[in-house]
Amino acid sequence: MKPLADPYQGFRFRIELDRIQHGGFSRVKGLVRETRHESYREGGVNDHEHKLATMTAYGPIVLERGLADDRMWAWHEAVIEGRVERRDFVVALHDAEGNEVWRWLIEQAFPVKWSGTDLDATSSQVMVESVELVHHGIRRG
Repeated sequence: MKPLADPYQGFRFRIELDRIQHGGFSRVKGLVRETRHESYREGGVNDHEHKLATMTAYGPIVLERGLADDRMWAWHEAVIEGRVERRDFVVALHDAEGNEVWRWLIEQAFPVKWSGTDLDATSSQVMVESVELVHHGIRRG
């Protein structure tokens, strides 16, 4: 019997929840963290302003051109129903041979948007989806 093919093998970015792979995507946007700052002028110091770090902000993560299983759909369904469950998840980058080369840990996230492509029975394309998540932080995994 022929082994089942990995449905996410064609995608460079794989998504893990609870250490289990639940999706694959061709593009990930929003891996951004920005530390905001305030300027403080000290009396008698005229050659510079002090820069004080205030907080770090994180934009939403957008997973595009991919395929995800029912677990990610159910997670967003729960959010729609008012049961927001913040979860950590991993975005893992894989090379052409399928070896993991980098990973990011996205902390305390939940999905806020899910979109699919137009459905066309005459096309042989895989269902492409986009998932947007908000979160509290990004770390190297």
